[in-house]
Amino acid sequence: MAIKGVLFDFSGTLFRIESARDWLSAVLQARGSTVPEAELARYADELEAAGALPGGSFPQRLPPHLTELWATRDESMERHRAAYTGLARQVELPDAGLYDALYDRHMKPAAWRPYPDAAEVLRALRERGMGVAVVSNIGWDLRPVFRAHGLDAWVDAYVLSYEHGVQKPDVRLFRTACEALGQDPRDVLMVGDHPAADGGAADLGCAVHFVDHLPVAERPTGLRPVIGLID
Repeated sequence: MAIKGVLFDFSGTLFRIESARDWLSAVLQARGSTVPEAELARYADELEAAGALPGGSFPQRLPPHLTELWATRDESMERHRAAYTGLARQVELPDAGLYDALYDRHMKPAAWRPYPDAAEVLRALRERGMGVAVVSNIGWDLRPVFRAHGLDAWVDAYVLSYEHGVQKPDVRLFRTACEALGQDPRDVLMVGDHPAADGGAADLGCAVHFVDHLPVAERPTGLRPVIGLID
């Protein structure tokens, strides 16, 4: 099989969200608020355990009233916000306005960092004539993140779950991405970090390659094997 197009997941694959501590610190600073260091660390740990940071850890315990919402959180903007602010509200923060402010912060380009080899790999794919699409389970428009970090020039299409009302592993999302690239799924490689979600591309006939969902500093060259799969 000759690969003619590549699909990439977003979070944990091409980009990584900031830490829960940096997330909370940025929001507090923007609001002109401060808390003692010990409290900052405690709040950050509790938010991380709650799974309140999109792109961060999954909830250690999912509250029963959020179970159904969590399962379909990426199908619309409203469900995504409600799910994550609902998780954040499991933590008693000092200011009720922080819950929405935290959610708003995670959509800012400054909250995301590309993996060190992301630009290198995307550029190499373009040089080889490969079409590239980003296929993401998400509840907001991530295009500004790619533009801000200079990666948008190497992406041909974005297929985002909230814009289509379905989420991975539904093959309809992968099919839409393959069609956007004008390629047969059997000639397309899906690259992601989540076997259950991203692995759904295999049901359509795509080849699938997984990378480790690690902090940026711990995965400097995790995407480079993709070039070897193409060559």
